[in-house]
Amino acid sequence: MRGVIISVSKVSVTVDLSVAKVYLSIFPNDKAKELVEGIKSNQPFIRHELAQRTRNQLRRMPQLYFFVDDSLEHIDKIEQSLKGTDNPLKDPDLFGKRKKS
Repeated sequence: MRGVIISVSKVSVTVDLSVAKVYLSIFPNDKAKELVEGIKSNQPFIRHELAQRTRNQLRRMPQLYFFVDDSLEHIDKIEQSLKGTDNPLKDPDLFGKRKKS
């Protein structure tokens, strides 16, 4: 896909190297779910390629699980709220979005 930036923002690996959670930051964010599904479907190929590139460096190649990292979008929403552009008093429809479940 053209015009899409995908970067790995965080990887957390279990102590025994059996599982790696890979968090992907995708821009533009509206295509994130579609792209992550494609990446998940290619997980065996990605794992194999990673194993080839780190052949003698890792004892075991972890199982890869991919997730969308939406922390930048969350930070942007907080900044908009602090600037006052997302004021629920002026727009009562926003109250439902901020309700805790």
